Amino acid sequence: MEIPKLTIATPVEVLGHYLKNTMIEHLGIQFTSYGEGWVEATMPVDHRTFRPGGMLHGGANLALAETVAGFGSMLTVDIQEYDVRGIQVSGNHTGKADGGLVYARAEVLHQGKRTHVWNVDIRSESGKLLSTSRVTNMIVKRHER
Repeated sequence: MEIPKLTIATPVEVLGHYLKNTMIEHLGIQFTSYGEGWVEATMPVDHRTFRPGGMLHGGANLALAETVAGFGSMLTVDIQEYDVRGIQVSGNHTGKADGGLVYARAEVLHQGKRTHVWNVDIRSESGKLLSTSRVTNMIVKRHER
């Protein structure tokens, strides 16, 4: 499969190409906007993302965090030549949600040749901080797979 080139000028709708038949699609994650050094997305709080008891699962927060940070890194490298791999995710959950949408914003903290470090905050519809995560991505040449 040919991988289309991504840049911060790529329309957000094009990202749908990457979501087909993935956990990202299953969780209902939608990219809403991005720019130089940041990415934003939403995720529904529903049966796909609940833990027992009907509230947002912390693992869903971590999946959302790694997803937005990963796409942030993909926007900064030539993805025909390089692959982006999440190598570390650490999160602190500070609130709960039991419905609606959550909003993630990833901001790059370090953008080296081989690693990128991102901070990701996830908030409720009212703006309350629900989770904050640190994500490290490794950038590797595609032939090093």
